[in-house]
Amino acid sequence: MKQSLAVSPTTSVFGSGRRALVLPSLRRLIVPIGLLMLWQIVTALGVFDRSQLPGPLDVLAAGWELIQLNLLGAHIVASATRVAAGFVAGSALAIALGLAVGLSRTVEELIAPTLQAIRAIPSLAWVPLLILWLGIDEESKVTLVAIGVFFPVYTNLVAGIRQIDRKLVEVGQAYGLRGLTLARQVLLPAALPSLLTGLRIGLAQGWLFLVAAELIAASRGLGFLLIDGQNTGRADIIVLTIVLLALLGKLTDWLLHLVERHLLRWTDTYNGR
Repeated sequence: MKQSLAVSPTTSVFGSGRRALVLPSLRRLIVPIGLLMLWQIVTALGVFDRSQLPGPLDVLAAGWELIQLNLLGAHIVASATRVAAGFVAGSALAIALGLAVGLSRTVEELIAPTLQAIRAIPSLAWVPLLILWLGIDEESKVTLVAIGVFFPVYTNLVAGIRQIDRKLVEVGQAYGLRGLTLARQVLLPAALPSLLTGLRIGLAQGWLFLVAAELIAASRGLGFLLIDGQNTGRADIIVLTIVLLALLGKLTDWLLHLVERHLLRWTDTYNGR
Protein backbone atom coordinates (compact mmCIF):
# COMPACT_ATOMS: atom_id res chain seq x y z
CA MET A 1 0.00 0.00 0.00
CA LYS A 2 1.35 3.41 -0.97
CA GLN A 3 1.65 5.92 1.84
CA SER A 4 -0.05 9.22 1.08
CA LEU A 5 2.32 12.19 0.95
CA ALA A 6 -0.42 14.79 0.95
CA VAL A 7 -0.22 17.45 3.64
CA SER A 8 -3.42 17.88 5.57
CA PRO A 9 -5.08 21.33 5.63
CA THR A 10 -4.61 21.44 9.43
CA THR A 11 -0.85 20.95 9.12
CA SER A 12 -0.71 23.60 6.43
CA VAL A 13 -2.60 26.08 8.60
CA PHE A 14 -0.40 25.50 11.65
CA GLY A 15 2.74 25.67 9.53
CA SER A 16 1.75 28.97 7.98
CA GLY A 17 0.78 30.25 11.44
CA ARG A 18 4.22 29.45 12.83
CA ARG A 19 5.88 31.18 9.89
CA ALA A 20 3.67 34.23 10.42
CA LEU A 21 4.93 34.43 14.01
CA VAL A 22 8.60 33.63 13.38
CA LEU A 23 9.30 35.81 10.34
CA PRO A 24 8.36 39.17 11.96
CA SER A 25 10.46 38.26 15.00
CA LEU A 26 13.46 37.50 12.80
CA ARG A 27 13.02 40.72 10.84
CA ARG A 28 13.09 42.71 14.08
CA LEU A 29 16.53 41.28 14.83
CA ILE A 30 18.13 42.29 11.53
CA VAL A 31 18.94 45.89 12.42
CA PRO A 32 20.19 45.21 16.00
CA ILE A 33 22.44 42.36 14.81
CA GLY A 34 23.67 44.50 11.92
CA LEU A 35 24.52 47.38 14.26
CA LEU A 36 26.32 44.98 16.61
CA MET A 37 28.39 43.59 13.74
CA LEU A 38 29.20 47.08 12.48
CA TRP A 39 30.24 48.09 16.01
CA GLN A 40 32.58 45.09 16.24
CA ILE A 41 34.07 45.77 12.80
CA VAL A 42 34.67 49.45 13.55
CA THR A 43 36.46 48.68 16.82
CA ALA A 44 38.45 45.79 15.30
CA LEU A 45 39.71 48.01 12.47
CA GLY A 46 40.82 50.66 14.96
CA VAL A 47 38.66 53.43 13.52
CA PHE A 48 38.22 54.62 17.10
CA ASP A 49 40.59 54.11 19.99
CA ARG A 50 39.28 51.69 22.63
CA SER A 51 39.31 54.53 25.14
CA GLN A 52 36.80 56.32 22.89
CA LEU A 53 34.69 53.41 21.67
CA PRO A 54 35.28 50.07 23.41
CA GLY A 55 34.26 46.88 21.65
CA PRO A 56 31.22 44.78 22.56
CA LEU A 57 33.37 42.32 24.54
CA ASP A 58 34.88 45.19 26.56
CA VAL A 59 31.39 46.41 27.41
CA LEU A 60 30.33 42.91 28.46
CA ALA A 61 33.43 42.68 30.62
CA ALA A 62 32.55 45.98 32.30
CA GLY A 63 29.06 44.68 33.00
CA TRP A 64 30.44 41.46 34.48
CA GLU A 65 32.80 43.51 36.65
CA LEU A 66 29.87 45.46 38.09
CA ILE A 67 27.89 42.27 38.62
CA GLN A 68 30.74 40.74 40.61
CA LEU A 69 30.85 43.88 42.76
CA ASN A 70 27.07 43.58 43.33
CA LEU A 71 26.57 47.07 41.87
CA LEU A 72 24.82 46.61 38.51
CA GLY A 73 21.57 45.22 39.93
CA ALA A 74 21.37 48.00 42.52
CA HIS A 75 21.81 50.69 39.86
CA ILE A 76 19.14 49.13 37.62
CA VAL A 77 16.64 48.71 40.46
CA ALA A 78 17.16 52.30 41.65
CA SER A 79 16.53 53.73 38.18
CA ALA A 80 13.58 51.45 37.42
CA THR A 81 11.94 52.36 40.74
CA ARG A 82 12.27 56.09 40.01
CA VAL A 83 10.85 55.70 36.52
CA ALA A 84 7.94 53.57 37.78
CA ALA A 85 7.04 56.05 40.53
CA GLY A 86 7.35 59.04 38.21
CA PHE A 87 5.34 57.30 35.49
CA VAL A 88 2.45 56.54 37.84
CA ALA A 89 2.40 60.05 39.33
CA GLY A 90 2.79 61.89 36.03
CA SER A 91 0.22 59.73 34.23
CA ALA A 92 -2.38 60.06 36.99
CA LEU A 93 -2.12 63.85 37.02
CA ALA A 94 -2.14 64.02 33.21
CA ILE A 95 -5.28 61.88 32.97
CA ALA A 96 -7.07 63.94 35.62
CA LEU A 97 -6.24 67.28 33.97
CA GLY A 98 -6.82 65.89 30.47
CA LEU A 99 -10.33 64.78 31.38
CA ALA A 100 -11.04 68.13 33.06
CA VAL A 101 -9.93 69.98 29.93
CA GLY A 102 -11.93 67.59 27.75
CA LEU A 103 -15.08 68.19 29.77
CA SER A 104 -14.84 71.97 30.07
CA ARG A 105 -13.76 74.67 27.64
CA THR A 106 -13.44 77.00 30.62
CA VAL A 107 -10.87 74.75 32.26
CA GLU A 108 -9.02 74.49 28.96
CA GLU A 109 -8.88 78.26 28.59
CA LEU A 110 -7.61 78.59 32.16
CA ILE A 111 -4.79 76.03 32.21
CA ALA A 112 -3.92 75.00 28.63
CA PRO A 113 -1.83 78.10 27.70
CA THR A 114 0.19 77.82 30.91
CA LEU A 115 0.84 74.11 30.41
CA GLN A 116 1.95 74.71 26.83
CA ALA A 117 4.48 77.26 28.09
CA ILE A 118 5.76 74.96 30.85
CA ARG A 119 6.19 72.13 28.36
CA ALA A 120 8.88 74.12 26.55
CA ILE A 121 11.15 74.23 29.62
CA PRO A 122 14.20 71.92 29.18
CA SER A 123 14.57 69.07 31.65
CA LEU A 124 17.90 70.32 33.07
CA ALA A 125 16.33 73.71 33.84
CA TRP A 126 14.15 72.03 36.47
CA VAL A 127 17.09 70.53 38.39
CA PRO A 128 18.20 73.54 40.49
CA LEU A 129 14.60 74.53 41.23
CA LEU A 130 13.63 71.04 42.37
CA ILE A 131 16.69 70.91 44.61
CA LEU A 132 15.57 74.16 46.27
CA TRP A 133 11.99 72.95 46.67
CA LEU A 134 12.39 69.26 47.50
CA GLY A 135 16.02 68.78 48.45
CA ILE A 136 18.28 66.06 47.09
CA ASP A 137 16.27 63.01 48.17
CA GLU A 138 14.08 60.76 46.03
CA GLU A 139 11.18 63.24 45.85
CA SER A 140 13.03 65.60 43.53
CA LYS A 141 14.15 62.79 41.20
CA VAL A 142 10.69 61.22 40.97
CA THR A 143 9.11 64.64 40.40
CA LEU A 144 11.40 65.36 37.47
CA VAL A 145 10.56 62.01 35.86
CA ALA A 146 6.85 62.73 36.46
CA ILE A 147 7.21 66.07 34.67
CA GLY A 148 8.67 64.27 31.66
CA VAL A 149 5.85 61.73 31.64
CA PHE A 150 3.04 64.23 32.19
CA PHE A 151 3.07 66.23 28.95
CA PRO A 152 2.90 63.44 26.32
CA VAL A 153 0.07 61.73 28.24
CA TYR A 154 -1.86 64.97 28.73
CA THR A 155 -1.40 66.17 25.14
CA ASN A 156 -2.43 62.87 23.54
CA LEU A 157 -5.42 62.42 25.84
CA VAL A 158 -6.77 65.91 25.11
CA ALA A 159 -6.21 65.40 21.38
CA GLY A 160 -8.05 62.07 21.56
CA ILE A 161 -11.00 63.61 23.41
CA ARG A 162 -11.24 66.41 20.86
CA GLN A 163 -11.49 63.81 18.07
CA ILE A 164 -14.45 61.97 19.63
CA ASP A 165 -17.64 62.08 17.58
CA ARG A 166 -19.88 64.75 19.10
CA LYS A 167 -22.93 62.54 18.60
CA LEU A 168 -21.44 59.92 20.91
CA VAL A 169 -21.15 62.48 23.71
CA GLU A 170 -24.67 63.72 23.04
CA VAL A 171 -26.02 60.18 23.36
CA GLY A 172 -24.28 59.84 26.71
CA GLN A 173 -25.75 63.12 27.87
CA ALA A 174 -29.18 62.01 26.69
CA TYR A 175 -28.88 59.04 29.06
CA GLY A 176 -28.17 61.41 31.92
CA LEU A 177 -24.37 61.09 32.03
CA ARG A 178 -22.66 64.20 33.37
CA GLY A 179 -19.27 65.22 34.73
CA LEU A 180 -17.06 62.39 35.97
CA THR A 181 -19.59 59.74 34.94
CA LEU A 182 -19.54 61.02 31.35
CA ALA A 183 -15.75 61.15 31.41
CA ARG A 184 -15.41 57.62 32.79
CA GLN A 185 -18.03 55.93 30.61
CA VAL A 186 -17.75 57.86 27.34
CA LEU A 187 -14.73 60.13 26.99
CA LEU A 188 -12.05 57.86 28.44
CA PRO A 189 -13.06 54.67 26.54
CA ALA A 190 -13.44 56.59 23.27
CA ALA A 191 -10.05 58.30 23.68
CA LEU A 192 -8.31 55.12 24.88
CA PRO A 193 -6.16 54.61 21.73
CA SER A 194 -4.78 58.14 22.02
CA LEU A 195 -4.28 57.75 25.77
CA LEU A 196 -2.32 54.53 25.35
CA THR A 197 -0.14 56.16 22.70
CA GLY A 198 0.51 59.01 25.12
CA LEU A 199 1.39 56.55 27.89
CA ARG A 200 3.97 54.83 25.69
CA ILE A 201 5.52 58.14 24.65
CA GLY A 202 5.42 59.35 28.25
CA LEU A 203 7.19 56.20 29.44
CA ALA A 204 9.97 56.75 26.92
CA GLN A 205 10.16 60.39 27.99
CA GLY A 206 10.43 59.24 31.61
CA TRP A 207 13.60 57.29 30.79
CA LEU A 208 14.98 60.37 29.02
CA PHE A 209 14.33 62.56 32.07
CA LEU A 210 15.84 59.92 34.35
CA VAL A 211 19.43 60.87 33.52
CA ALA A 212 18.75 64.51 34.37
CA ALA A 213 16.94 63.40 37.52
CA GLU A 214 19.93 61.37 38.68
CA LEU A 215 22.17 64.41 38.39
CA ILE A 216 20.50 65.52 41.64
CA ALA A 217 23.09 64.13 44.08
CA ALA A 218 22.32 60.50 43.25
CA SER A 219 24.57 57.77 44.58
CA ARG A 220 22.84 54.98 42.65
CA GLY A 221 21.14 54.64 39.30
CA LEU A 222 22.06 54.41 35.64
CA GLY A 223 22.33 58.19 35.35
CA PHE A 224 24.82 58.21 38.21
CA LEU A 225 26.69 55.32 36.56
CA LEU A 226 26.86 57.29 33.31
CA ILE A 227 28.31 60.39 34.98
CA ASP A 228 30.67 58.27 37.08
CA GLY A 229 31.98 56.62 33.91
CA GLN A 230 32.58 60.05 32.40
CA ASN A 231 34.42 61.30 35.48
CA THR A 232 36.65 58.24 35.66
CA GLY A 233 37.31 58.03 31.92
CA ARG A 234 35.62 54.61 31.62
CA ALA A 235 34.18 54.59 28.11
CA ASP A 236 33.14 50.96 28.59
CA ILE A 237 30.95 51.95 31.56
CA ILE A 238 29.46 54.82 29.55
CA VAL A 239 28.54 52.57 26.61
CA LEU A 240 27.25 49.87 28.98
CA THR A 241 24.94 52.40 30.62
CA ILE A 242 23.64 53.62 27.26
CA VAL A 243 22.94 50.04 26.15
CA LEU A 244 21.15 49.27 29.44
CA LEU A 245 18.99 52.39 29.12
CA ALA A 246 18.05 51.35 25.58
CA LEU A 247 17.23 47.77 26.63
CA LEU A 248 15.21 48.81 29.69
CA GLY A 249 13.34 51.41 27.67
CA LYS A 250 12.50 48.82 25.03
CA LEU A 251 11.47 46.24 27.63
CA THR A 252 9.08 48.58 29.45
CA ASP A 253 7.64 49.82 26.14
CA TRP A 254 7.05 46.20 25.07
CA LEU A 255 5.23 45.45 28.33
CA LEU A 256 3.01 48.51 27.86
CA HIS A 257 2.44 47.46 24.25
CA LEU A 258 1.11 44.11 25.48
CA VAL A 259 -1.35 45.98 27.70
CA GLU A 260 -2.31 48.16 24.73
CA ARG A 261 -2.99 45.13 22.52
CA HIS A 262 -5.17 43.59 25.22
CA LEU A 263 -7.21 46.74 25.83
CA LEU A 264 -7.61 47.50 22.11
CA ARG A 265 -8.24 43.94 20.93
CA TRP A 266 -11.68 45.05 19.74
CA THR A 267 -10.24 47.43 17.13
CA ASP A 268 -9.87 46.51 13.46
CA THR A 269 -7.21 48.84 12.11
CA TYR A 270 -4.83 48.80 9.16
CA ASN A 271 -1.37 47.58 10.19
CA GLY A 272 0.48 47.92 6.90
CA ARG A 273 1.53 45.26 4.41
